[in-house]
Amino acid sequence: MKQLPLLLAAGILLTAPASAQTSAPVPKPVAKALTKVKPEDIKAHIQYLADDRLLGRKPGTPGYQMAVDYVTGQLKRFGVEPAGEDGGFTQRVRLRRATTKPGATITYQPAGGSLPLAPAEVHLYPHPEQPSSRLAPTGLAFAGYGISAPDQGYDDYQGLDVKGKVVVIVRGAPRSFPSTVASASQDQTLLVQTAARHGAVGVLFASARPVPAAVTAAAAARPITTTSVLGADGKVAAARGFISGSGVGMTGTLSAAGLQTLLLNSASDTAKVMSSLRQGQPAPVALRGTLAASWESGYQDFESYNVVGKITGSDAALRQEYVVHSAHLDHLGVGAPVKGDSIYNGAHDNASGVASVLEIARLYSNIKQKPKRSVLLVLQTGEELGLLGSAYFAARPTVPKTALVADVNTDMPTIIAPLLSVVPLGARHSTLAQPVDEAARYLGLTVEEDPEPDQNRFIRSDQYSFVAQGIPALHIKYGNRTPDGKNNLSEQVQKWRALTYHKPQDDINGTFDFEAGKKYVQLNFLIGYLVAQNPQRPTWNPGDFFGQRFAQPQ
Repeated sequence: MKQLPLLLAAGILLTAPASAQTSAPVPKPVAKALTKVKPEDIKAHIQYLADDRLLGRKPGTPGYQMAVDYVTGQLKRFGVEPAGEDGGFTQRVRLRRATTKPGATITYQPAGGSLPLAPAEVHLYPHPEQPSSRLAPTGLAFAGYGISAPDQGYDDYQGLDVKGKVVVIVRGAPRSFPSTVASASQDQTLLVQTAARHGAVGVLFASARPVPAAVTAAAAARPITTTSVLGADGKVAAARGFISGSGVGMTGTLSAAGLQTLLLNSASDTAKVMSSLRQGQPAPVALRGTLAASWESGYQDFESYNVVGKITGSDAALRQEYVVHSAHLDHLGVGAPVKGDSIYNGAHDNASGVASVLEIARLYSNIKQKPKRSVLLVLQTGEELGLLGSAYFAARPTVPKTALVADVNTDMPTIIAPLLSVVPLGARHSTLAQPVDEAARYLGLTVEEDPEPDQNRFIRSDQYSFVAQGIPALHIKYGNRTPDGKNNLSEQVQKWRALTYHKPQDDINGTFDFEAGKKYVQLNFLIGYLVAQNPQRPTWNPGDFFGQRFAQPQ
């Protein structure tokens, strides 16, 4: 007997639009509400959020606060309950922009080697907690990609003593790793965490290839800055590449020439270790010599906000659990002029994603019978600064952390052409694949594999903050299908991206297909609705990389 979809088996009435090929578990009131999504409403949200008056929605600016006020007003209009702090819609996010001050001193003693290391070959990141920092003379070790993944049959640290030392690594991953695993393995925070777990006190991210002199000079002229989130105790609560209390107090970069110096002084060289790494073989080297450093960091502290709304579920028990719909509210602000325009409006990135979440809220306002679980609508700050707002919320949510069952994230859905197929980044790692497939079938969409796995998109947006807290998550992107049958939408998007992405030209006057935006709203809503209705909460697939790395006990 053919297995019926879960909600159908539970006896819920099904219906489907006439255009759908296959029925899916959608009650009639929900199906009716789906038809009421209007492209002009999506456009109106984008038009406001990407207006020049908001000056690019940079966190900590009046323009960003205008965006916060707008989305809060819209959520109230749609009957969404506040789920932020102190009975309101917002969660305060304390941000710190740290800068390495000029005058850092770096001393390398080769201990028998003959080659000096020029101080200019090392650039130190600011320390976000200590204005004055010092590294006593410390040993060094080269740990390849810096990956420890026995479950993948690979460990750069095997047989390598790094306790109390500075670990030098190059960015990359073995070719044998699945694309999403390779992406996650290169996450800077995970690399630092792995080094700390092995007892390291510092991490230098090295270049394996020389950089043109002009690029090096330009980089040296710019101050090195990082941004982090502070907790109420003044310690770092979220950051890319820094973990408060981990023992790793120094991080920075090492040039290709610097890496070659360290390796040559230790009877090795870059070509040798990179050849091994490219063949999938770890290439650890116990580097000779010591490194010492002292540096100072300057701080600029400011505040921004996540916006959090709630739709209470209908089941007395399951309403205590939450499905999250997220999108980042911030963009880049005002920057270098391009073709005479200096306001980075962020219409696609990510006013379109925020518009999608707001229209999901409107959809729920048109449905009397809410799903069993509650739904959180979270508009996050600081994505462009390193997924900071989502990292803070996922680690310190305004509801019990164990009550978060899934995140459906929307970041720049790229609504520039008809939406005929989708790529559900991350869904195949958990049981979220089932509601994705069911929702896509209902809407007549094809589900595809990622056409650009090398873009590492799974770890580059806010869904990854939830994954890192053990919460199954996904991010729907466009597939390749096109109406003309050429099925080359990714080529069209690449051309669009080159002219528009992270440029002032990403404004409301650019290319939009608001019908595609409507389909994104319907799809993301339906995925979240199916998860909220299912008595079983999503789980990681048995043996899955992310489940093994991050799953939290329930």
